[in-house]
Amino acid sequence: MTQNLTNDAPTSAKLPTELSTIAVITLIGGAFVPILSFFVINVALPSIGTDLEASKAGLQLVVGTYGIANATLVVVGGRLGDAFGRRRLFLVGMAGFTIFSLLCGLAPNVLMLLAFRVGQGALAALMTPQVLATIAAVLTGASRIRAVGMFGAAGGVGAAVGQILGGVLVSADIAGLGWRTVFFVNIPVCVVVFIAAYRVIPETKASVRLPVDGIGALLLGTTLVMLLLPLTEGRALGWPIWTWAMLLAVIPLLVVLGMHQRRTEHSGRAALVPPSVLRLRGMRIGLIIGVAFFTTFGGFMFVFAIATQGEAGMTALEGGMTYLPLAISCMAVSIYNAKLQERFGPSIIARGWAIQAVGYLACAAVVAARWPDVGPLTTAIPMFVIGLGAGLVMMPLFGIVMAQVPQEQAGLGSGILITTQQTCFSLGAATVGTLFLILAGTSWGQGGALTAVEVMIAVVSVAAVPVSLGLTRK
Repeated sequence: MTQNLTNDAPTSAKLPTELSTIAVITLIGGAFVPILSFFVINVALPSIGTDLEASKAGLQLVVGTYGIANATLVVVGGRLGDAFGRRRLFLVGMAGFTIFSLLCGLAPNVLMLLAFRVGQGALAALMTPQVLATIAAVLTGASRIRAVGMFGAAGGVGAAVGQILGGVLVSADIAGLGWRTVFFVNIPVCVVVFIAAYRVIPETKASVRLPVDGIGALLLGTTLVMLLLPLTEGRALGWPIWTWAMLLAVIPLLVVLGMHQRRTEHSGRAALVPPSVLRLRGMRIGLIIGVAFFTTFGGFMFVFAIATQGEAGMTALEGGMTYLPLAISCMAVSIYNAKLQERFGPSIIARGWAIQAVGYLACAAVVAARWPDVGPLTTAIPMFVIGLGAGLVMMPLFGIVMAQVPQEQAGLGSGILITTQQTCFSLGAATVGTLFLILAGTSWGQGGALTAVEVMIAVVSVAAVPVSLGLTRK
């Protein structure tokens, strides 16, 4: 039986009933840093390729391995937090993420960098699901809505700030370290968050320890690797036969995974992703919205960076600064998220889709009219509108979906959401990125390709409006 957003029972008799402002900010830091680390690398890739003599396929993997490792393990991380303590797993994940950030910055070659990026993604998968799970376990009412909205904001703001910060750091070339600073910058932030988490975040866990579904975890991880690896590497390698073989294997793997999860749940054991949870109407609609949003948003962030620093001739700093209006509007929405949800209810998500559709079309018009003479100022208004609409989709989405999950499975619910987020960020960079590069190789050029991508995302946004209105019906 599901429970609503404001009337959950505690998972243990000693569970705290409130989080301090510092505790909430600390938890959100655990969501913000991994997203920032996913996107900050984009503008540093050319520098990494030159310094480490990496191929295009290797550079794609620098991005892809992080997302694949994170998406593969995040549901397991949520389950482990439910079983062994969410604060404990948060601290382990943050400490490990800090260490692997240092190792990435010190990597002597691309193979070592790839190995350390896997470690970064895996440790982020232990940390991030504990954020939503702790919020769901402790907070109620408006406090929970605000905190979940901040979690949603961490995705959009982290993506935008990652691109901005990457541009600043690469351009500054601090102490001659070049691209390595995009990893080193994580360390002081992570240390501060770790110390604060140790002091202010309460320990919570599920009232009954459920064993991790090892077979389900293996099947889910294998399925995601089979999907994301060929999509990440296929274009750079010319789509060799093994990429198609892996993609074809995804379908039977999904069938086997679904059968295993149904059998596990019917036998009374703890399924990794219980089909009963996925059958919840709000969860189904929420995941459809999540797939559409995170795939298109992740793809746009990737191709916009390529185009602006490609034919548009922007520096890394200029390219990064084009995302500043988007970050500002996302943060503005996060401040007023609770009031907006109170006024508009679930329909706020449909409104967000409509607003961002206008933003993408406006950006496409600017690109079509002025390319390649575009810059941070010429794209500022469209990017602000895109961020406004994106914020109105992201921030309520997590709360609405989490409300469908029983509190004792809070880690599971957060794991499903973050798996969707991370998988689709990677999927968007691969699929939308591939479409962009194919079109850019024709007479359309990068300007025409970027215009086409933005129009396509606007169409998806409009199509998502009636789907999102389904959340307003009981």
